[in-house]
Amino acid sequence: MVFSSLIFLFAFLPITLAAYFLVPFRYRNLVLFAVSLAFYGWGEPLYIFIMLFSITAAYIFGFFISKHRETNRKRARVYLAASIIINLTALLFFKYANFFLENLSLLPFIPHINPIEGLTLPIGISFYTFQIMSYSIDVYRGDTDSQRSFVSFGAYVVLFPQLIAGPIVRYRDIADMLSERKESIRKFASGAGRFCAGLAKKVILADSAAAVVESFRIANEFEPSVLGAWTVVVAYSFQIYFDFSGYSDMAIGLGRIFGFEFLENFNYPYISRSITEFWRRWHISLSTWFKEYVYIPLGGNRKGLGVQYRNIAVVWLLTGFWHGAAWNFVLWGVYFGIILMLEKTFVLGMLKRLPAAVGHIYSLLLIMFGWLIFSSSSAAEIWRYLKMMFGSGAALTTSVASYDFLRLLPLFMVSIIASTPLIKSLYHRLNKRFAASAYLNPALMGGSLLLCTAYMVDSTFSPFLYYIF
Repeated sequence: MVFSSLIFLFAFLPITLAAYFLVPFRYRNLVLFAVSLAFYGWGEPLYIFIMLFSITAAYIFGFFISKHRETNRKRARVYLAASIIINLTALLFFKYANFFLENLSLLPFIPHINPIEGLTLPIGISFYTFQIMSYSIDVYRGDTDSQRSFVSFGAYVVLFPQLIAGPIVRYRDIADMLSERKESIRKFASGAGRFCAGLAKKVILADSAAAVVESFRIANEFEPSVLGAWTVVVAYSFQIYFDFSGYSDMAIGLGRIFGFEFLENFNYPYISRSITEFWRRWHISLSTWFKEYVYIPLGGNRKGLGVQYRNIAVVWLLTGFWHGAAWNFVLWGVYFGIILMLEKTFVLGMLKRLPAAVGHIYSLLLIMFGWLIFSSSSAAEIWRYLKMMFGSGAALTTSVASYDFLRLLPLFMVSIIASTPLIKSLYHRLNKRFAASAYLNPALMGGSLLLCTAYMVDSTFSPFLYYIF
């Protein structure tokens, strides 16, 4: 089940809200736990058992880690390692087993190994595995206490607003909210508004950009052109941003409705003036996770430039591999890791001395090339599109490409504006100057929900891109 579906909006969500707010507070985590399992199991009920096993293992080991972290650090480390290994084993098996088998079979001294048939990736396993690991590590560090209630811990792991595609929520950030949180009409209204904004991003902008990507990819197969290639890359850049940031907005909004405050996951990344700044603004929860649980424990930037480069390389190799069991994701991680190393060495200093526009153009070009790597299925496809983008073996444009591009200009203009803080700034100024929120917010929410519903009735199923990760 996805947020941008009629069954979620008009069946699952109303039933969940009614069940949640009709019961006393002490039962609300149980309601969230139950409905989140139902939400997750809608398409893949068998994988609920894998999730419950991971939750149970981390819950039990959390007690032992907490018990021994002060008196017997070595034993606590053993329990921490056991918890992490159990959870990572499930992730490595389901996500990477066939990838490793296929690549091992390419080695001349290894006999051919058939991939495991019927092995599919449990939705959201990368996200909830990282959340479980953050709990175990934080308990070991003493940053939080172990959770006594299995239901509350289970609700944290499977909380449906952010279960499938994040943001990755560290346990210590919402530990207090699991036992004490305040729901209110103001929070409900704010969360509903944030949800509607995210839904509009996904259904109107991301899905429209996805249709552009698909149609131009097909056209480029028959009539390759520079304009067609660049249109694919630009449209995909909009698609992945509005898809993922839209999901994060919906997750944050739904969490707020139920009294939870999740940290922001996006902060207008396409206005960045460097790749370093971009990764402070894009998928913030993942960057924070790797920084806190990998980069800093490895030494961060405290042990000299050589160690810092090594740590950056490790983090970005893992970041690329986290996104998927394919070489394009590994290459994507290496690509950004190298750029970040170069920026720390001398590029950032150069950019500071140049006009801001240069930094913006530099960043956007590198980001778009990164999305080309990210979205391509092979090195051959990456190379083919790079050549096409710069005119090798392709016409500058075709009549069809030119016509479609001109027709799509309004969509691109709206997408550009929506990628900046301009709309948000205008909205706040309007509210502040005219005190219009009492009428403006309901009108915007109702209008966007009605428009999105019309789009969903008239469109085919469109899952979130990050579901596959």
